[in-house]
Amino acid sequence: MARAFEAIAAAGRLVLDTVLPPLCLSCRAIVAEPGSLCPACWRAITFLGPPLCAGCGLPFDLEAEPGALCGACAAQAPPFRRARAVFAYDEFSKRLILAFKHADRLEGAPAFAAWMARAGAELLAETDLVAAVPLHRWRLLARRYNQAAVLAVALGRATGLPVIPDLLVRRRATPAMGRMNRRERALNVKGVFALAPRHAAALAGKRVLLIDDVFTTGATVGECAKVLRAAGAASVDVLTLGRVVR
Repeated sequence: MARAFEAIAAAGRLVLDTVLPPLCLSCRAIVAEPGSLCPACWRAITFLGPPLCAGCGLPFDLEAEPGALCGACAAQAPPFRRARAVFAYDEFSKRLILAFKHADRLEGAPAFAAWMARAGAELLAETDLVAAVPLHRWRLLARRYNQAAVLAVALGRATGLPVIPDLLVRRRATPAMGRMNRRERALNVKGVFALAPRHAAALAGKRVLLIDDVFTTGATVGECAKVLRAAGAASVDVLTLGRVVR
């Protein structure tokens, strides 16, 4: 019976792909699998990996010893334990993320989650609970979805880990931070986040993996990590799709 259902599903997929062929998540060229990139766009993405800072995940230009820290993390440990990202946030990947974030292009979520699972494998091995950076309710109403929560839920499906996408709440709306420097970003999000009271018991003693779309200076995820640790989390790691590399 199971094989019969699989055959029916495969046939249905073949018909659908013939009528509406799957398109590249970036350039919209025809691809073999839904939610994937064409070879040219795949080559254009700068995927991140070792050597990198053991703390914030900043990639190093030269080989480094395991556990090596970048200058910023060596000078002051971030509020989170570790941060990792799938790829560099540059002019090419920016289009991919902005389409996902603002243009209802959610079909990429399963692929993004699979990429995040690979990039964050060491974090996932020590994760009890997956959470997301929250949007303020007015921005959520305007956008209709929280891209970080979509990624968190997709990652939970891919890994089997429990997800609480609304573990944190954003207590007030804040200005967009696109043109802010590191200090301005930190001040902009200070005191903005809080634990949703109904989830207090679920958080106690848990190792949390916090999901966001882009890591820029770490101000937002850092402020979220402070709240989670103060509320009883055993540790907080961060996993994002993109990362600004300066």
